Parts: sequence; C-alpha cells; structure tokens
Amino acid sequence: MKRLASVIGLPPEHREEYERLHAEVWPAVLERLTASNVRNYSIYRHGDELFSYMEYVGDDLEADMAAIAADPETQRWWSVCEPLQRPFAERAEGEWWMEIPEVFHLD
Repeated sequence: MKRLASVIGLPPEHREEYERLHAEVWPAVLERLTASNVRNYSIYRHGDELFSYMEYVGDDLEADMAAIAADPETQRWWSVCEPLQRPFAERAEGEWWMEIPEVFHLD
C-alpha cells in the first residue's frame, strides 16, 4: 500500500460550491477511483487550502492513475471542480494538486 498526499488552494469565494459538490460526489467518479485501487481517500480544508490523502493498493500506480484521467465522467467532474481550485505555483510540471512528502507515519 502506498500513501499519497497533496495540496491545492481554494479561494474563499469557491468554498461553499466546492464543499457542496464533495458532499455528493458523482457515483461514477467514486466507482472509477475504487476500480483504480484508491482507498481511504479524504480531502480536508484548512482556510484557503485543501489537503488530500489517499491510499493506493494496486501494483501499477501509473496505469491506474492514467485510467482515472482517461475516464469521461472523471474528466467531466474535473471540469466542474478545477475552476474552483487554485494550484500552487511551485507544483511539479504536469501536477494540478501538488504532491507533498510524508515526514512521519505511525503504523
């Protein structure tokens, strides 16, 4: 199992809409995440920043993330959510949410 965490900005004027959308995530998006071996996926908000955490339980992270990205319903979901977000300038090329390193874990 691989733990992954990332962050992105959320301007205050988009907070209510973003949280409303995530109170009822589209079933097809959830099904795709599950089919791509994503478990224990959570998003937290602190002020104007979102923090996500997920666990990947598959054996080919790159292929499973590509399957998520290729999914038409997920693409449609992203087209609704991404305009509400504000990516960090220092994120790696190709990232939307900026991956952050784990510095401590108690198992």
